[in-house]
Amino acid sequence: MTASPNLQPSTGPAAPGESPEAMRERVAVLLGRSRERSTRLTALDDGELVAQHSPLMSPLVWDLAHIGSQEELWLVRDVGGREPLRPEIDGLYDAFQHTRASRVELPLLTPSEARTYVGEVRDKALDALHRSPLRGRPLEHEGFAFGMIVQHEQQHDETMLATHQLRAGGPVLDAPAPPRPATPADPGAEVLVPGGPFEMGTSAEPWALDNERPAHTVDVPAFVIDTYPVTNGRYLAFVEAGGYDDRRLWTDTGWAYRVAEDLTAPRFWSRDTDGTWWRRRFGVVEKLPHDEPVVHVSFHEARAFARWAGGRLPTEAEWEKAARFDPVTGRSRRFPWGDAEPGAEHANLGQRHLRPAPVGAYPAGASALGVHQLLGDVWEWCDSGWHPYPGFRMFPYPEYSEVFFGGDYAVLRGGSFGTDPAAIRATFRNWDHPVRRQIFSGFRLARDARPGAEL
Repeated sequence: MTASPNLQPSTGPAAPGESPEAMRERVAVLLGRSRERSTRLTALDDGELVAQHSPLMSPLVWDLAHIGSQEELWLVRDVGGREPLRPEIDGLYDAFQHTRASRVELPLLTPSEARTYVGEVRDKALDALHRSPLRGRPLEHEGFAFGMIVQHEQQHDETMLATHQLRAGGPVLDAPAPPRPATPADPGAEVLVPGGPFEMGTSAEPWALDNERPAHTVDVPAFVIDTYPVTNGRYLAFVEAGGYDDRRLWTDTGWAYRVAEDLTAPRFWSRDTDGTWWRRRFGVVEKLPHDEPVVHVSFHEARAFARWAGGRLPTEAEWEKAARFDPVTGRSRRFPWGDAEPGAEHANLGQRHLRPAPVGAYPAGASALGVHQLLGDVWEWCDSGWHPYPGFRMFPYPEYSEVFFGGDYAVLRGGSFGTDPAAIRATFRNWDHPVRRQIFSGFRLARDARPGAEL
């Protein structure tokens, strides 16, 4: 069965100061859009839904019921004050009780039962939306709980999209190609970011999660950052120059990982005997497009490339300053292009395209400093560990952010082509283990600015 995830991004995250009436309408639209996407991603035969396509991922049917379980916990039971629908399944869909590899062995709801369950939960959640004042206690103020659940479902939709990439067999998803740039872009172009303070994080974004808060001032020395994410063509030069065999380019941990996993190229790349490079993308094998951002690379690979290219990965603060800082006003923007919610002209988001767009395809989405494609296309590895901001306050539960701080994680910023507009903003923070390659991850380079340097 073919699913067509040609979804149109029409509404982004809630803006500060929205009225309860406008917020209620926005939430209803976003809940509907997220469920449409979940439905399309699970419009498969039962055998495909209950199978574990990779030990790195849950069966798709687990993700579907987990979406419903979280929605029931927060919107039906807490906000709505309703009795539990299926309290006996709470433990089955608690991500902290069962590893992804073990979930296939659990007595999970069948695909039919899962669809019925999430439908019943949604009916009651919409009733809670109708009754909530969207003001008052922090969980309901400005629709936070509803925004949290919208983002949660969209995050699991992106996880399910990654599962689709890992499944064997022919394609079951389809979408049009992304736009091409009006004029060819220079993949090696750079932008100088001036030194000085800027406001990082947010205290005003209604649906910002706890790890994005609070807003605080960070003084960042001048640096240079790539105008675009590193492309397949640039990365291929590293591969063909022997980058995977040059021990000097890798950290001790990265080299041990490369050797243990026998890495020779990004995940899903392959080479013919005649030297032609191919990639596998959602069941389609195609020639490697040199002008698209490289995707499915680990933090360790990104670091090795950076050393080979004479650069480094940006820190998280550098990435956010390049994305948000407006040198004319001195303020930090909601999005690289300004405060307007994401549109199709700004970024490759929302699973409208099943691939990164060629670099230069979204000039309307450039930051005030002239850095392109910071949102969408590929998550970008940053050379920063996962830590709280000064003044961090856990909300509404520690398992979202707090329990992961200080662990073996690296930060990712910016979202990918599989990230929904409602689940991304220039303050949004993601994190994962440095070895992860199944996620839609890429990177761009930075380097220290020379005194008096101009580009």
